[in-house]
Amino acid sequence: MDINSLEPTPLPPSVRANRIAIGSEVYNEILEFLYDEAELLDTMRFNDWRDTLAEDLEYNLPLRLTRPTRESHLTIVRTVQHMHDDYRSMYLRVMRLMDTKSAWGEDPPSRCKRLVTNVRVYKTDKDNEYKVQSYLMVSRSRFDFDEFDFIPCERHDIIRRVDGGFKLARREIIIDQAVLGTPNLGIFF
Repeated sequence: MDINSLEPTPLPPSVRANRIAIGSEVYNEILEFLYDEAELLDTMRFNDWRDTLAEDLEYNLPLRLTRPTRESHLTIVRTVQHMHDDYRSMYLRVMRLMDTKSAWGEDPPSRCKRLVTNVRVYKTDKDNEYKVQSYLMVSRSRFDFDEFDFIPCERHDIIRRVDGGFKLARREIIIDQAVLGTPNLGIFF
């Protein structure tokens, strides 16, 4: 097996000159898309969320390592992934959660809230695609426990305008933690 087969397609650069102004129409539309997406996931409307995914989707959550400052460029390992999904595998994950009795890691389901912030939007070489960087804080409660899991991360998305709306075409999630303190990754970011 080729070790690079798990490496995702490189994202376009975040060029400050290509940044879309906060408050502009496109920025506000994308921000609304991200807020609506968080609501769909928080309210477990996974079939509706699946409809916001592009059919050529790449969805990746690479491994995070702790390294000395001089090796900080080596903290994200894209050849090892917690999640490495495409549209078909995400479709199956949603179907398993919603339509089967075999999603034991999420039955009963987690109670999550996704807080989206620090959204920056950039033009790309394609007129209908935008690179979107955001911070995400996921709080997750399980069963009747009195504690929460907090999962802070940064997301790098490609959001595509399609038929007057938007579709998520690419997502890379960079979790801040090197050691995950949550029992499983049966949730979506």
